[in-house]
Amino acid sequence: MQVYSEFGGSYVQRGFELAFQKGLRRYVLIPLAINIVLFSAAIYATFHYTTIGVEKLMAWLPAYLYWLEVLLWPLIVIGIVLIFALTFTSVANIIASPFNSLLAEQVEIKLTGKGPIDGGVAGMIKDIPRIIGREFQKIIYFLPRILGFGLLLLFVPILGQILWFLFGGWMMTIQYADYPFDNHKVPFRTMRQELWRHSGKSLSFGCIVAVLASIPIINLMMIPVAVCGATAMWVDHIQSAMNESGNPLRE
Repeated sequence: MQVYSEFGGSYVQRGFELAFQKGLRRYVLIPLAINIVLFSAAIYATFHYTTIGVEKLMAWLPAYLYWLEVLLWPLIVIGIVLIFALTFTSVANIIASPFNSLLAEQVEIKLTGKGPIDGGVAGMIKDIPRIIGREFQKIIYFLPRILGFGLLLLFVPILGQILWFLFGGWMMTIQYADYPFDNHKVPFRTMRQELWRHSGKSLSFGCIVAVLASIPIINLMMIPVAVCGATAMWVDHIQSAMNESGNPLRE
C-alpha cells in the first residue's frame, strides 16, 4: 500500500477524493443528508428566533435607547453563531455517528482490503450505544477546554486567537479521526495520545477541516469528507505506528 502523504493537511483533499468514489458514495449519503437537514433547520431557527428576540428586546427598551440596536445585532449574531456552531456540530455528529463509523470502516476496507473485527451494518447496529457514548466522551473532553480557550480568546489578544484556532483544529482531528480508532475499540485516552504523537499531521489536518467547515455550502459535506480523510491518515500512518509500538488496537 502506498502512503498518500506525510502532510496531514493533504488528507483533506484525500477525503474529498474518497468520499465520492464508487463504492463509498452510498455510505456518504446518509451523514450528508443528516447534515443538510439539520443545518437548514438550524439556520432557519437561528435567524427566525433571533429576529423575534431582538424585536422584543427593542420594544421593551425606551425610545431613546433604540440606537442600541446597531450595537446589539453584531454582538447577538456573534454569540449565536458560536453557540450554533458548537450545538449544531455536536448534534449532527451524535445523530450521524453510527453512519460515520460505518463510512470509516468502508474507507479502511477500500484502502487495505480488510476492516475492523465485528464490522458491517450488523456490527454497527449492535455498537450504536457504544458509538453514541463515545460522542459524549468527546463533548465532555471538549467543553471545559472550550471555556478555557474561549477566555484566552477574549482577554489575550493575538495569542488567544492563535491558540483558539489551533485548539479548533485539534477538536476537528479528535472528532473525525476517532471513528477509525473506535472501530478498532482503541480507548479514547489512547486515541488522544496517538494523535498527539503525530501532532503535526493531526493539527494540519484539523485546522484545514476547521477552516473549510466555516465556509457555507462546503461545510455541508465536511463531515463525510473529514471522516474519509482522517481514516486514510489512520491507515497510512497511525495504525502501523501503533502496531510497531505495541499499543493495543482493542480494549
